[in-house]
Amino acid sequence: MENLDREKIERIVKTRKQANAYYLKKSKTYRSFVKMEAVAFENGTLSKLQKELIAVGISIIINCESCLEWHIKQALDCGATENEIIEAVEIGIEMGGGPATVSARFAMNVLEYYRTDGQEGASETPASA
Repeated sequence: MENLDREKIERIVKTRKQANAYYLKKSKTYRSFVKMEAVAFENGTLSKLQKELIAVGISIIINCESCLEWHIKQALDCGATENEIIEAVEIGIEMGGGPATVSARFAMNVLEYYRTDGQEGASETPASA
């Protein structure tokens, strides 16, 4: 993985944590969003893992790097395998066509980051973007 992507991933984690803390204190709407997100990702008919994998595919389509970092880490924390995450990325590529391959490259680097040395960043209040 290129050092630039490693730095980008670490910057995303850091700024997400900062923004999360800031908006939790100052925004009733944000606090409501965080609560809604927690409920949406609870185990139900679909498991939290399945929901995180769906979110990975959607993140590819909407080209949201912060979403990719969050949902890949959450999926890994739920026990997702590398192959499961790759399949979710592949569904995003298929649904998004050629432009989705750009997001897929970033997803690959996030997965590599957490597989090798970036084990921090997921144990916080949920906030996907």
